[in-house]
Amino acid sequence: MTTTTPARTTTRTAGLVREIRAVVDRGLPPDLTAYLVGERMAPHLGAPDLLTAGQREGCADRYRQHVLHSEPDGSFSVVALVWLPGQETAIHDHVAWCVAGVHEGEESELRYRLVPATAAEGAHLVAIEEVVNRPGDVCGFAPPGDIHRVRNSCRTKAISLHVYGADVVRLGSSVRRIYPHPAG
Repeated sequence: MTTTTPARTTTRTAGLVREIRAVVDRGLPPDLTAYLVGERMAPHLGAPDLLTAGQREGCADRYRQHVLHSEPDGSFSVVALVWLPGQETAIHDHVAWCVAGVHEGEESELRYRLVPATAAEGAHLVAIEEVVNRPGDVCGFAPPGDIHRVRNSCRTKAISLHVYGADVVRLGSSVRRIYPHPAG
């Protein structure tokens, strides 16, 4: 992933940040926070004035992360991820609650469940659901249970907006752990 530092924010993005801040400041449980942030995000997706031209730029080598906002107290970050056709993440989970919404294009998400180790076999991942997210679709989740792989499943550029309950500028990423691809 290629990351950029926070850039000029559009008026629409600044308004969304204020809405997210109002939710986060309520101090609700992570899963409820993610749900409410998703409700605030949805009306902004697909709006032509959400991102600047520079925040819509991808990278030929890997998906690109544009940090749009990092809250000074570290409570949340807003990023735009730009995916060229076929680009994908590793299988991963997150350090905090997350919300993702598709702004443009299409993304496929394969979700996994971690099966604990038993006397007979070690811990392993099981694919449980594949979801195709289209413009305007929003999903939110909170650890545990947030293991997934995301990829651009369309023939054009895909852009998604992500809100993480952590400071991705300080941490460098929202990813907590990378998992090996499951056998089979």
